[in-house]
Amino acid sequence: MPDKNPLRTALGRFFVKVPATSVDLFHMSGGPVWYKQSSAVLPLCVDLDGTLIHTDLLSETLVQLLTTRPWLALMPLIWIVGGKTRLKSELAQRVTIEAALLPYDERVLSYLSEQRSRGRKLFLLTECNDRLAKAIADHLDLFEAVITSDSERNSRGDAKAGISRARFERFLYLGKGRSDLSVWSKAEREGKTDVVFPREGSRIRALVKTLRPHQWSKNLLAFVPIITSHQLLDGAAWLVAFWVAVAFSVTASSIYVLNDLTDLAADRAHPRKRRRPLASGSLPLVVGIALAPLLLSTGLIISAAIHILPLMLLYTGVSMAYTFRLKEQPLVDVFILAFLYLLRLYAGGLSTGHYVSMWLLGFSAFLFLALALMKRSAELADAARAERKLHRRGYAAGDLTALQTMGISSSFASSMLLALYVQNSEVAANYSSLTTLWALVPLMLFWQARMWLFSTRGCMHDDPIVFAAKDWVTWLVLIAILAIMTLASHF
Repeated sequence: MPDKNPLRTALGRFFVKVPATSVDLFHMSGGPVWYKQSSAVLPLCVDLDGTLIHTDLLSETLVQLLTTRPWLALMPLIWIVGGKTRLKSELAQRVTIEAALLPYDERVLSYLSEQRSRGRKLFLLTECNDRLAKAIADHLDLFEAVITSDSERNSRGDAKAGISRARFERFLYLGKGRSDLSVWSKAEREGKTDVVFPREGSRIRALVKTLRPHQWSKNLLAFVPIITSHQLLDGAAWLVAFWVAVAFSVTASSIYVLNDLTDLAADRAHPRKRRRPLASGSLPLVVGIALAPLLLSTGLIISAAIHILPLMLLYTGVSMAYTFRLKEQPLVDVFILAFLYLLRLYAGGLSTGHYVSMWLLGFSAFLFLALALMKRSAELADAARAERKLHRRGYAAGDLTALQTMGISSSFASSMLLALYVQNSEVAANYSSLTTLWALVPLMLFWQARMWLFSTRGCMHDDPIVFAAKDWVTWLVLIAILAIMTLASHF
C-alpha cells in the first residue's frame, strides 16, 4: 500500500531529512525506496550501484580480482593512491563482469520499462567504470546513453550533480545514498504523489544465512569418540568436544563465506543458490570480505586454546585449496570432502583423549565418501534435469552413473566394515551382547540405501547432511542406534 508520507518512513532509518517536495527519486541502500511522479515527460537519470543492481561494481571487481588472481591482492592498495577512479579503471582492465548474472532489482527494472514505454528517455548516470557500465546498459537495452566515470573524473556527489545539470535543463533522478543528495537538489521539483518501496529482507537474517548454521550439525562428529569409548559421564570431555565443535563451526563458516565470494557467478546461474545473500546482493560483498578473515582468526584462536591448532590449520589449508581449485577436479573433490569429515572426528578424539579406533576411522571413511559422492550425484542429476551446466565441477552429465555406482559401493563397504567390527574380539570388552549390536548393520545399511533412493528420485538437493537433518526417518534411525548401543552395553 503506497505511503502518503515517505519521510515518515525514512526518518530515523537513513541519513538526513529531505524536504517532501524537493526531488523526484528512488531512495535505496539502507532505507525505503521512494520517488515522486511527474506529469512532464522529463528524462530520467538512473544510478547503478545499489539502485539498478543489489550490489556495487567496485566490490564485484575487487572480489573477482582477489579470488581469481590472489597474487595481485596488494595491488589495489597501490592503485587507490592514484584515486578511486584509477582503482576502478585498473580493476576493470583485469576482470570481466557477466552483466546477465548481476542481481538486478526487479522492481526498478519494471518501473524503468514502464517509463520507457510511456516515452520517457532513460540515462544511466554512475560513477562506475565506463566499460562495465556500458556492458550492463547493452544487456538491458533500456538506456539512451551512459554517463560514467572516466580516467580523469569520478562522477559522484557534486560532480555527478554538475554533469546532470550541464546535460539536462530539467531531469528526474533515481538513486540512493548520502552522496546523491547533491543530485537530488538539482533534480526536478514537481510532483504530488509519493510512493514507497520498503527495503527487501533483513541484513541480520542475511548475515546469519551466510554463516550456514545448518551445516554446523557436521561438527557433532567431535562428540562421537566419547560415545564410542563409553565415557558418557566424562563431563570434562564433553566440554572440550563442545569447544572443538565451536572451533570447527566458526572456521567452516569463514570457508563458506569465502566459497560464496569465489562462486558468485556460478551461484547466480543456479536456480536455488542465486538466493544466497552474497550472490543476491541482500548482503554487501564488503561484509563478506571483512567477515571471512574475522571468523577464521576466531576459529584459529579457539583451536589454539584447546590444543588442536595444527589440525585446524590443516583443515583450513585443505578447505581453501578445495574452494579455490580442487573442487573442479573430479574425484579429488569427493575424497577431500570425506577427509574433512574425518578431521572433525579425529580432532574430537585427540582433544578429549578418547581413543579413535581404526575400525571407527575405516567405517567413517567409507560412510563419508558415500555421502560426498551422494552430494555430487544429486548436483549432477539436478543440473541434467534442468539442462544446465554444473559450474566449477569437473563432471560431465555422463558421469552420473559412475558416481552413483561408486557411492552405493562405498555405502555397502561401510556396512561391511561395521559388520566386521561388531564381531571383533575388541568389542566384547565394551558390550554385553554382540547379537544385539548386530542390529546396527542392517539399520545403517537401510538408512544409506534410503538416502540413495531419494537421491536417484531427485528429492535431494545438493547436500545429504542438510536433507538428513530435516528427515524424520533419519531421526528415528539415530534414536534406534542409540537405543541399540545402550541395550548392547547393559543387557
